[in-house]
Amino acid sequence: MKNVAVYIDLAFCLVVLPLMALIFPIERWFHNFPWYVVSVGMWLYSLYFINRVVTVPSFFRNGRSVMGVMLVVASVVVTYLFTRVTLYTPAPSIFDIGITRVFPMMYQYHQMVWSLFGIVEAFSFAVGLLTETNQQRASRRAVEAERDRAEIALYKAQIKPHFMFNTLNSLYGLFLTHDAKALPSLEKYISMMRYVHNTTMRDMVAVHEEADYIREYVELQSLRLNGKTEVALHIDIEDEEIQVAPMLLVTFVENCFKHGVSPVEPCRIEINIEEKDKILSFSTRNRIFPVNRSGEHLGIDNCRKRLQLLYGDAHTLDTGARNDYYEVKLKIDLGK
Repeated sequence: MKNVAVYIDLAFCLVVLPLMALIFPIERWFHNFPWYVVSVGMWLYSLYFINRVVTVPSFFRNGRSVMGVMLVVASVVVTYLFTRVTLYTPAPSIFDIGITRVFPMMYQYHQMVWSLFGIVEAFSFAVGLLTETNQQRASRRAVEAERDRAEIALYKAQIKPHFMFNTLNSLYGLFLTHDAKALPSLEKYISMMRYVHNTTMRDMVAVHEEADYIREYVELQSLRLNGKTEVALHIDIEDEEIQVAPMLLVTFVENCFKHGVSPVEPCRIEINIEEKDKILSFSTRNRIFPVNRSGEHLGIDNCRKRLQLLYGDAHTLDTGARNDYYEVKLKIDLGK
């Protein structure tokens, strides 16, 4: 928009204003009173840029609108002083009914000054308002983008402690019972934490990396499960290098193991990750076994907010309980 404003300024100064001035007998006046024509011309061009750079922006700044009003008043006063200059007194004529007497006691060169003043004021304010409006919009968009980046960074920062505490709790149970799976689980946990550390510092990762991480997460959680729980994980990725925001899907997977596992009742967890034609489809389904834990909705809420900030209308998310089962259906258009 900045370059467009410059082009408009050049067009007005080099084309519009000179053409408007040619309506009047500028050549004759310049021949007889060059100092007056040059002074008026310099004043009109100066006025245009004063309005564009100072007067109009002042109306958009808090506490500076009074200055804008004062500048407008001052421009009218200066223009009036130009019209007080008497260059000549036309001789009375019976044909003096044209432009020179449109306004009583106003000579033609006075009409020129006021007419060009009005044109400069209108054009400079119009362009100035357009420029300032677009700058205000750009500033708001920049502030909103910075706010979104800060929120995303906050949500990503909350992922690591959220994941760590839940997984360490599971590992603690394995070590407490001297389970043989404890040491392999710890090794897998260290590997996963390395991924978490590396990827949460990046905006995007390859889909296959995120899928491999979820596979490791499921294997780690499965180590602590008994025979009552069946986990079905299906991964089908067409383009393994296509990018996705890290640590988005695992939040829903974690929710499955938090609420969908019972030590006494048969249960099944279904996790599907598919990517085709740059459309990532993700779904989970688990039976609901109510568990009351502090901050149990933090991960889901953060994930929902991250999805909205990152993908907006390029994603759809449907979650809810249906017949004692909790289902998640997520689609992201990674091509956007």
